[in-house]
Amino acid sequence: MYIFLNNLSLSDVLVTSNIVPNMLRILWTENGSITVSSCTFQFYIFGSLCATECLLLAVMSYDRYLAICDPLRYSSIMTFRLCRNLVLFSWLAGFTPTFPVAICLCKLYFCHLNTIDHFFCDFAPFLELACSDISTVKMLAFAFSFIFTFFPFIIIIVSYASIINTILKIKTEKGRQKAFSTCSSHLAVVSLYYGTLFILYGVPSKKQSSDINKILSLLYTIVTPLLNPIIYSLKNQEIGRAFRKIFKNFS
Repeated sequence: MYIFLNNLSLSDVLVTSNIVPNMLRILWTENGSITVSSCTFQFYIFGSLCATECLLLAVMSYDRYLAICDPLRYSSIMTFRLCRNLVLFSWLAGFTPTFPVAICLCKLYFCHLNTIDHFFCDFAPFLELACSDISTVKMLAFAFSFIFTFFPFIIIIVSYASIINTILKIKTEKGRQKAFSTCSSHLAVVSLYYGTLFILYGVPSKKQSSDINKILSLLYTIVTPLLNPIIYSLKNQEIGRAFRKIFKNFS
């Protein structure tokens, strides 16, 4: 689990590093500019990391499924080699499909107003500036986002359906609480991440104001990466003791 957490943390750091520096520069100077190629690159990194995080969350749900539903075989199935291969697959599969979309964006012509109504180069605000045919790039983006967002979500749903079914079969309340505590942090992170993602991209943009879209984008690009380590640290006894020690020294 810690191997997957390390990679999830790395993904969160890269998402924030890709967006926050330029956003802070815009807020500080109250004026910011970015080239089309840089904007496309920022979108490519952002989209790839989103796909990677969805895949990592799905892999982590499978890990929790094995730990709860098949604990005796967990060590023999979830070997270091399998962990490494699952992590490599998540990163490669996350960064590969976004590349054709980025190439299509580079081939677009931009002749409208050159102001993006957003704090980073998200897909929809970027496309609003194009004056050439965007049907191909929209179709590619929809297909890849559906595959690398929806199917990992299905894996998560199936895994947790099996986990809940197994937990309900445990006779003692203490046993059920112990089993549920092993996946509660992951479930909280999945709910926060996918909940924001579905609200932002699942609801038609015409029904949402640009300010709401910006707030939701801020939530899963900055707030979620900030909360993830906090959520996972709450149940770690060593971190809890370290925090209590720090507070005791200050007091």
